[in-house]
Amino acid sequence: MEYKQALALCFKKLGRKKIMAIATSVNDHVTIRNISAIIYDDRIFFKTDKNFPKTQQLLINPNVAICYWGVQIEGQAVNHGLVREQSDTTFQEMYDKYWKRSYTAYAHEEAEILIEILPRKIEIWDQDKEDRGFQVIIDCEAQTVEIQGYD
Repeated sequence: MEYKQALALCFKKLGRKKIMAIATSVNDHVTIRNISAIIYDDRIFFKTDKNFPKTQQLLINPNVAICYWGVQIEGQAVNHGLVREQSDTTFQEMYDKYWKRSYTAYAHEEAEILIEILPRKIEIWDQDKEDRGFQVIIDCEAQTVEIQGYD
């Protein structure tokens, strides 16, 4: 499997929106909680209050891990600033479409920032047509793919 095919598989599994778990850590204190992610253009975004503990952690240590079902992504969180100040409104439009209640409740908060997860390593756990398990390991920095079977 080529690198671009593996990325396409990852983003096909994620779709346009997912509730994903995100792990953050500062000084060896690891926490995990859910985020409402928006996925488009092979990119993963979410918004959060800049004063929340998870946000404070990822601003200090941007190394994070997120997962959904059989897809785990290790990467870096990038703060794009206040959601309301984004010139590209794609995220806001998709968030309004897919997470309407949250968008309506928190859309205009002064503290809501846009975070993007830049993948470094992606692991996809899957099964073939004969129910044999395998793992697709994508190194985004080296742009390589390794497939490993498991019992």
